[in-house]
Amino acid sequence: MNKLEKYKAKETAIKLFNEKQIRTHWDEEQEKWYFSIVDVVRVLTETIDSQWYWRELKQRLKQEGNQTVTNCHTLKMIAADGKMRLSDIADIEQLFRLI
Repeated sequence: MNKLEKYKAKETAIKLFNEKQIRTHWDEEQEKWYFSIVDVVRVLTETIDSQWYWRELKQRLKQEGNQTVTNCHTLKMIAADGKMRLSDIADIEQLFRLI
């Protein structure tokens, strides 16, 4: 595996938590990992529809004036159907605030 392949593998690595996948992205410039919020929600809540759960939670947090949601960004990640789709992402600090 050459350097570029290693970088690409690291950049989009999938982490496992309780045997469930969490999509990640490594930002070389900021030297941070970003995690798919929907995947984290699915693992922590064990909900069937983590997309819906996250939309509802995000809406409630915005109504409360919580700034954590404002700091979340979107990034194209591989979805369950194999296509690249926009997904809300957060770094470790943002995830802890959401939790």
